[in-house]
Amino acid sequence: MKYETINVNELKKLNESNDNFTLIDVRTHLERIQAEIPIKSIHIPMNEIPDRLEELNNNDNIIIYCKSGKRSARVCEYLTENNFKRVANLSGGILAWAEQINPELLFNL
Repeated sequence: MKYETINVNELKKLNESNDNFTLIDVRTHLERIQAEIPIKSIHIPMNEIPDRLEELNNNDNIIIYCKSGKRSARVCEYLTENNFKRVANLSGGILAWAEQINPELLFNL
């Protein structure tokens, strides 16, 4: 099973339309303290994902983000291998969000 890829503008539209999705930040605790996308999200660092799968519903629409999109892509692969059906990677991660949507975040990254 393959996961989807969405861009930051698509994420912004999903949020504005109140679509039902779960946003998961897989960055480290330090990265999360420095800056985060201002949308309600769950913080599960990448290395904790295997131990915390039970916190997630495998039928939910799940969007994963990290700093640049690389770690989140690996998590997307892992989730699809574990029967999560609706998984998407945020292309470019929080860096893309900062560059295209919220430039003041760049000072913290």
